[in-house]
Amino acid sequence: MKVLDTERLVLRHIEPGDDGFILELLNEPGWLHHIGDRGIRTREAAREYIRNGPAAMVERLGFGLYLVERKADAASLGICGLVRRDGLDDVDIGFAFLARHGGCGYAFESACAVMAYAKEVLGLGRIVAITTTDNHPSIRLLERIGLRLERMVTLPGDDEAVQLFANQGPF
Repeated sequence: MKVLDTERLVLRHIEPGDDGFILELLNEPGWLHHIGDRGIRTREAAREYIRNGPAAMVERLGFGLYLVERKADAASLGICGLVRRDGLDDVDIGFAFLARHGGCGYAFESACAVMAYAKEVLGLGRIVAITTTDNHPSIRLLERIGLRLERMVTLPGDDEAVQLFANQGPF
């Protein structure tokens, strides 16, 4: 089901039939390095990840991560959306794109749409994001959408601290 659309993109719910794309995305070198290995190695495991992750969050909270598709050809490019994580007081924006679609502005375009949705539809006043200290493309994107480094945090179950970015006041 479509949630948002922009000039070039459609953001929609992630469905079990997106298992092949999710399998590829979660095994991209950038995902493994910056987000972590989720142990997803089969399409069945990808379907389970979708059911227990993005789909469950949308059902529970009314928002979650969305699949980002290009309007021109319906190609799956990445994911972008809002997440409620253990260890964070605020909703955070998350995104990940296949490396072959990098540098085209898709992450920025989808993140701007998600931030507007968070404010205008969901009424959220504060949005945060987390990233590793060496994820320079994500840091630049977070800064471009109005988030600023606030502090380092360690999430439950993680050994390594990550950077917490937040919007400064109403956005």
